[in-house]
Amino acid sequence: MTIALTLIEHPGTLAVVRLDPADGWPSWLPPTGFLCVVRAEREVSIVVDAGVVPAGLKAEAGWLRFEFQGPFAFEATGILASVAVPLAAAGVGIFALSTFDTDHVLIKAEHRAAALAALEAAGHHVVPSPA
Repeated sequence: MTIALTLIEHPGTLAVVRLDPADGWPSWLPPTGFLCVVRAEREVSIVVDAGVVPAGLKAEAGWLRFEFQGPFAFEATGILASVAVPLAAAGVGIFALSTFDTDHVLIKAEHRAAALAALEAAGHHVVPSPA
């Protein structure tokens, strides 16, 4: 079964930042905009607008965000795979994130053209962010 999805391409570039859990909550995080924080035992990963990341932190910038137009039920299967598999076949790595209602994939900006071609070939539709 093929799952055709609509993905919303958001403007701007993001950075993935790695912090030590002992560093505490970063005061530089913005009060608005896209933000994802995951704290595990050995690291804190933050996805945020690349322009707000202070110099000197371990970070990788240049990520574009594609939001799956949802919401999707927790019981739905194959949603992320329907995007990840064609991107992998095209040699495009992803950084995947999930929220309560939907999923997001980040791709490096230099792979945008290949990603768009792979997604279209897989039957997906990519639309610009309305905002």
